[in-house]
Amino acid sequence: MHALSLGTWWIHVASVFEWLLAMVLIAHRGSLRSQTSMIWLSAAMIPALISAMAACTWHLYDNSESLRWLVTLQASTTLLGNITLAIAAWNLQRDDMVKG
Repeated sequence: MHALSLGTWWIHVASVFEWLLAMVLIAHRGSLRSQTSMIWLSAAMIPALISAMAACTWHLYDNSESLRWLVTLQASTTLLGNITLAIAAWNLQRDDMVKG
């Protein structure tokens, strides 16, 4: 676990929890307002959360070569997350234009 400093660990872990909290709050708000586009936004955030968790896991085990596949998982889920978030943002914008 010495691959990262304590301060860096704090930022990594806090960021994961903040992202998870944002997902929950967005889904809750979407549910209260019956905005399915907000609920989809929350779901679109899942790949980015997986990416962050993969990075933290790899660092937790001192960047072990036996877990190198986590780097590929992180890269793949980052790409997927960027795509799903772009689609979710487009969907939110489209809904705003329709409600106009």
